This record gives sequence, structure tokens and C-alpha cells, in this order.
Amino acid sequence: MRHRDTAPLPAPSLLKLMWLASPALPVGGFSYSEGLEAAVEAGLVTDDTTASAWLVDQLHLALVRCDLAVAAKAFGAWRRGDLDTVAELNDWVARTRETHEMRLQTEQMGRSLAVWLTHEDADDHAAALTALAPAPTWPVAFALAASRTGAPVRDAMVSFTFGWAENMVQAALKAVPLGQVAGQRLLSALVDAIPGAVDAAIALPGSERQAFTPMLAILSARHEVQYSRLFRS
Repeated sequence: MRHRDTAPLPAPSLLKLMWLASPALPVGGFSYSEGLEAAVEAGLVTDDTTASAWLVDQLHLALVRCDLAVAAKAFGAWRRGDLDTVAELNDWVARTRETHEMRLQTEQMGRSLAVWLTHEDADDHAAALTALAPAPTWPVAFALAASRTGAPVRDAMVSFTFGWAENMVQAALKAVPLGQVAGQRLLSALVDAIPGAVDAAIALPGSERQAFTPMLAILSARHEVQYSRLFRS
């Protein structure tokens, strides 16, 4: 998909998106491997080539069709003040997590971002996020934070996806393990794939949104009881 040239994103908006994508954001995304550590244990990921293939597949088959698509829809709903749609999307995320570990991750990160947003700028939307049952989920919480930056949806979703990519590369560095140069090759492969992935997620109809990654779910379930692990379960 080609995009017409647009005016540069104002520096305050760009900096806020960088902040949201940073591992320094106090939500704990760096503490999860999303099944990657179990894939290493099972011998499915052994080096930077297999790690790259694994994460690019995860980007297209999991993130695009699920959390990234939800975040894009929730972004617009927050801006419109459509809290019914926000609640429906949040409920969908919570109900479609394929393992207990995956649900704990999205709820823990969502709660943490909700707390941070409340301290940053307590308003009615921050209160609505905190009140979501059973908990705010990560893509819905991120969508609210991103909607406050003034950035367009595509830039916001690039930030969301790069934050995920950077966390997963750091997980690969520790779990495989990989060196820093190999990690940069891995991040480069993900960066090349991100623009198309974001466009696909934004265009995805709600009827085609899905959370169906059987191998990832099996590995996540194994990770919950893995004897030796570096990452949170």
C-alpha cells in the first residue's frame, strides 16, 4: 500500500509514541517471551535465522490478526468516545487468550498502563479504562495512551508493533541466546515487515479478527510449567 507524503509528525507527538514503544515504559513487557522461551527449549528456535522466521511469522499470524487489529479499532473508539466498542474489544481480548499465561500477560500489562495513565492525566477515559472488567487489556490500554498523542492511527500502530518487536528481540537475546549483532539482524527483519503488517491490521474487518495460534498456545502452556525459565509465566 502506498501512502501519500504527509506533514511530519509534530515533535511532541513523535516523542510520546517513542515513549510508549520504549522498554522503559513501566508495564513489564520485557518480562515475557510469549512462547519463545519454550520454543527454544523444544529446539524449534536455535539461532538468529530460526528466531527471525519465528518472530516474523508471529507478527503476521498472531499480532496482525489479533492484538494489533484490536489496538487499531480501539484507537478510533477512544477518540470517538465510543466506550461501548472499547468494552466489547476489551472483552474479546480477555475471552480469546489461548492460555492462562497469555491472559495474565495482557491483563498485567493493561493494568500497569492504566495506573501510569491515571498518574499522567486522570480523566474520564482513564477512569473508564481502569473500570474495564475483568481488567484492562494491553492493546486496549495502549490504544488509549496512543490516542492522546495526537498522532494518526498508522503511526500509533507502528509504535505499538515496534515496542513488541524490541521486547521480543531482547527475549531472543537472552533465551536462544544471541549476540548483539545477531539481535540487530533480527530487529531489522521485523522492522522491514512492520509497515505492511500495520496496514493489514488496520484494514482487517472485525469479522476476520481471530486469536488462533495452536503451536504458540501449546508452547505457552508448556512454558507455564517449564522447569527452568528466565521469563514470567
